[in-house]
This record gives sequence, structure tokens and C-alpha cells, in this order.
Amino acid sequence: MNEILKQNKTAFYVFDVKTLKDRVAYLRKMLPEDVAICYAIKANTFITAELENDVDRFEICSPGEAEICDLLDIPDKMMVISGVYKTPEVMENMVANGKCDRIFTVESLTQFNLFRELSEKYKKKISLLLRLTNGSQFGINSDEIEEIISKRNEFEYLDILGIQSFSGTQKTSLKKLKREIDKLDNLLILLKEKYDYTAEELEYGTGFPATYFKDDTINEDELIGGFAQLLNEMTSKPKITLELGRSIAAICGKYYTHIVDKKCNKGENYLLVDGGMNHIVYYGQHMAMKQPYCTQLDTEGNEKTGGEEETEPCTESWNICGSLCSMNDIIAKQISLPDIEIGDVICFENTGAYCMTEGISLFLSRDIPSVYIKKEDGTYLCVRDSFETFNLNKPNYRKETN
Repeated sequence: MNEILKQNKTAFYVFDVKTLKDRVAYLRKMLPEDVAICYAIKANTFITAELENDVDRFEICSPGEAEICDLLDIPDKMMVISGVYKTPEVMENMVANGKCDRIFTVESLTQFNLFRELSEKYKKKISLLLRLTNGSQFGINSDEIEEIISKRNEFEYLDILGIQSFSGTQKTSLKKLKREIDKLDNLLILLKEKYDYTAEELEYGTGFPATYFKDDTINEDELIGGFAQLLNEMTSKPKITLELGRSIAAICGKYYTHIVDKKCNKGENYLLVDGGMNHIVYYGQHMAMKQPYCTQLDTEGNEKTGGEEETEPCTESWNICGSLCSMNDIIAKQISLPDIEIGDVICFENTGAYCMTEGISLFLSRDIPSVYIKKEDGTYLCVRDSFETFNLNKPNYRKETN
């Protein structure tokens, strides 16, 4: 880590492969043995290759994500092509080029008709999962699913595998999960009784939570163990695939940002760092109302004592703010840190999901952080160099001069 700190004068991420693989192993231990795991790569594309031998499938939600998987040589049979909008030309290219080992989700009747037309045009079998809406812009209504199932024998080249469902993230209520599983179970029972259709598969996004803040009280053993029991109690017995993103990726990530200034304004202590809210996204965080887990390092990478355990009189509370010209750029408030020196590093934990992809990374044309993978043998691999963004924000013309 010392060498990585020396190489990086600006903020960067580290994703720990051992922590990542241990996380998947924990989930598999807690879930029924025959449950498959699908990793939603939108949570963190940089760890996709590291998970190829640990998960059963990857969820792809855009042409760009599909390109990433192609570049990583992810097998077609491990891809589910999802997304509320599927570019027709991209879908046709996939089918025309024999990418039909992939599974495709159906988010609308328009999408269903697109796949029907493509399957007939190229005379190729296409496997589909019908996404049940949760009352949002995603998926289709249950009566539309019934209509498709009732006519399934008319679609020579479509293989309707089953149902897909996802309703949200950071779910901590087992009662809510039970309501959703019961609803899906009842739909599968209805399709069997009414249309003699047996779904091969149910793909369900659980929305298991990540622990981001010090006041989070989540008993994962109880939550996931209870959910496993719900799956075992289902009357319909499809193959279960759980779509997980944040729950897999969050724990493996750390975000490092340097202290570049400190001040006291009207009795409030402020630390300015070279990163900010354009680099770090904690679901549920707004204006730093909650305290994330973080540690303070010196310029050599040695951890300084601090936080709740700190007893030295030099400890003070600080508001940690980013380098953006925005009043919203507050990462944490009233964090106890000792012996602050400009050049020290603040390490934020549980930043493996969405931080590097969901933030407002182009705001103010600040540099994009570098990304490192910490391999299982303890070595570090740079998988993305830091780069400037001003070229992405500048117009492609110059003012004419007389």
C-alpha cells in the first residue's frame, strides 16, 4: 500500500479480491445449495473478471456493459441482457452474430415483439425472462405476462424460461421480502394452473443491503438465513437465480483521498480533500447526515488512531468536504480524527459498489481516480489509470476570430 500511496497524488480506489470472493462464499453458505448467483455488473465493472469462477451469471444492462464482457471473454451463456431500453440495432446484431446463448429479459410488449421478430427473421432460438413490474417504469403487468404465456406455442423460436423481478435495493425487512416472494410464487402457481406452464427459472433481485454507516444495525445472518427459508417454502419449485450487485461488491472496496487543506470557519472544523461526492456514493447518504466507516493514514500509509476509540486530547471533530464548488460536497460530518496534517489520507470503506460509476464524475472537469485490484496474493494491479475529464466537457469547436 505504501507504494500505491506514493504513486498516487490524487484520490484512488482499491478493490480487494479476497474480500470479494469471501463475500460470495458467505452468500452461498447462507443460501440454499441449488440457488444460482447472478452478479449485476453495473455495481462495479472492474471486478467482473475476478468473479467469473465464483458466480453463475452476469447481468448486463447496456451495450457498453456487453462490450466490457466481450472484451473480458465472458462466455455468452453467463450473460443476461437486461435493461429497460434495449437498442433494437444492438439486439439484432447480437442475434445475427449468434449471441443467442445469452438470456434476454423482456421489459415491455415492444421488446417482446422485437425478440419475436428477430427470432423469426434469423430462425434462431432466443431465451427470455419476462420481467414483472413492481409498479414502476420497469417490467410488464401480470396480465401481459399471462397473455404471452397463453400464446407461447405460437412463438416457434422463443423459449420463455420464466419470470424476472427486482423492486429495489437496501432491503432490511424480511417481511417485505416475504411479500415479494409470495407474490412471485402465486404468479407461478397461477401460470401452471391456468395455462399449464411450468417456469424453469425465477430470477429475483433481492436488494440485500450493504452496511455503510456506523449506526446501521443489520443482522445479515438473520436476514439472509430467513430469506433462504422463504425460498425453501415456495410451493412452485423453479430454479432460483438471485441477482445481486451492491450486496456482493460494496464490501470489497476502499476509497483513498488526500487531505489538501484544513480550516476552522465560525467554530466548525473543515478538512478539504482532493476527492469528493463525484467519487463516492453511499446509498442513503444526503449532506453527510450519517457517519461512514473511515480511517486516517499518514503519508507512509500507517494508520493513525482515531474514531470512537480515540482517547488522546489532540482528537477533534472534522467535517470532511470535497474539492467541488458545491455546498453539497460534504462526505462526512463530525468525524473524530487526531493530529491532522495536510497530506494525510482518509480511507473510506465499503465503496466497492457504484462509487466509481454512479457519481457525478464529469462535474467541474476534475480528474477520474485510478483503480487498483488487490489480488489474492497481496499484490496490486492498476486496472485504470487516472485521467483528465476536461476533454469530455469541452466543445469541439473554437470561437471564430476576424
